[in-house]
Amino acid sequence: MPTPVLMPALSPTMEEGTLAKWHVKKGDTVSAGDVIAEIETDKATMEVEAVDEGRIARILVEEGTEGVPVNKPIAVLLEEGESEDALEGYDPSGDAPASASSKEAGGKGEKSPAEEKNPEPKKPEPKATSTRKEPVPDTGGKAPPAPETEKGERVFASPLARRIAAQQGIDLAAISGSGPRGRIVKADIEGAPKGAAKKPAAQTSDATASGPMPSIDPRAFYDKDSYEEVPLDGMRKTIARRLTQSMQEIPHFYLTIDCELDELLVARKKLNEEAGEGVKLSVNDFLIRAAALALMKVPDANVSFAGNALLKHKSADIGIAVALDGGLITPIIRGAQKKGLAEISEEVKSLAARARDKKLKPAEYEGGSFSISNLGMFGIKHFTGVINPPQAAILAVGKGEERPVVKNGKLEIANVMTVTMSCDHRAIDGALGAQFLEAFKSFVEYPARMLL
Repeated sequence: MPTPVLMPALSPTMEEGTLAKWHVKKGDTVSAGDVIAEIETDKATMEVEAVDEGRIARILVEEGTEGVPVNKPIAVLLEEGESEDALEGYDPSGDAPASASSKEAGGKGEKSPAEEKNPEPKKPEPKATSTRKEPVPDTGGKAPPAPETEKGERVFASPLARRIAAQQGIDLAAISGSGPRGRIVKADIEGAPKGAAKKPAAQTSDATASGPMPSIDPRAFYDKDSYEEVPLDGMRKTIARRLTQSMQEIPHFYLTIDCELDELLVARKKLNEEAGEGVKLSVNDFLIRAAALALMKVPDANVSFAGNALLKHKSADIGIAVALDGGLITPIIRGAQKKGLAEISEEVKSLAARARDKKLKPAEYEGGSFSISNLGMFGIKHFTGVINPPQAAILAVGKGEERPVVKNGKLEIANVMTVTMSCDHRAIDGALGAQFLEAFKSFVEYPARMLL
């Protein structure tokens, strides 16, 4: 039976992407795990692997097509030995995780052999966990929507695997996938226990998180000849949506503190003079380590708000804002509290370079427990950052400069840097944020503490 190749969700937040390049053409034979295409998201370019074996029967989306929605069919596979006659009357969109309106189209396509023989399993299930048995729905030859685990997490499975599981009464949530990124494929279904009782889907609210409400259209205030309209690319759309969501949903508050940099600058100079070739520590490298150690010293600030709970992170995963053409991205230094300055410096340079080339993997820029945004190199003295969910705080770093300070009743000159911490008030209170900044300041002003 024909099997659609769907536009994959390369990250939990991905909604659409650009099909940048095909690595296969019509008639090519592919196996599970073969690279078949390249997809550009708002953050990176990723390779797409086949999740089923077969022959490419149709290319549905051409190279360079932008705005391809997740789960839209982009190609069609035929099984080995299957002729193109099987494509007659076949609608690949019916095999995508579909909307409810697709049910009416179920009878248009031909039924599969398995469906003809066993349209609806009637044998009692051997070990149902409830007194009421849920019948296997008639799929009309099409793959049912992707199932979810008890925690509401999506179970990733190929359309063919979902279709076979629906026909044979197999609970996909109980199967471990062997395909790319743990996806369940046809081979995983073979030999799986049949007739396992399927649990009813959890009730969900019809109200889903939506984008910001339309604001006043600024075009109404200007003559058409007075401006040039530049369409938003995928990155700018994502930035607009996510940061609007952050400001609407997260109650931000801000804490500001000044840090003296004199000892840090002396330590940096000495270390760079003694370091090996290719090692050049930046002030930002020190700040990353200082933030990581401060999070370990004040672990209650290393959290994410999860609705009915706080997630207390065991590691300090520090995101670093990197400016790109037309946007920004925040690659993450994982386990920064365990890494020395040289290792942090090398990793930052590598992540920043690959970020600008759009070569980062989603795991390298998603998640994290804290972020740092540094605009000091542009001469900015003070600013506030917007929290990047699911994190609960971001530190905005200003320019280090000579300022007059009072020490022991005397006026002196010191190199001073202003930092402002944006906090999610649902997770971090004022006193807790102040404790974090106090710890951060102590590491910055006396860098030797970072060695303890």
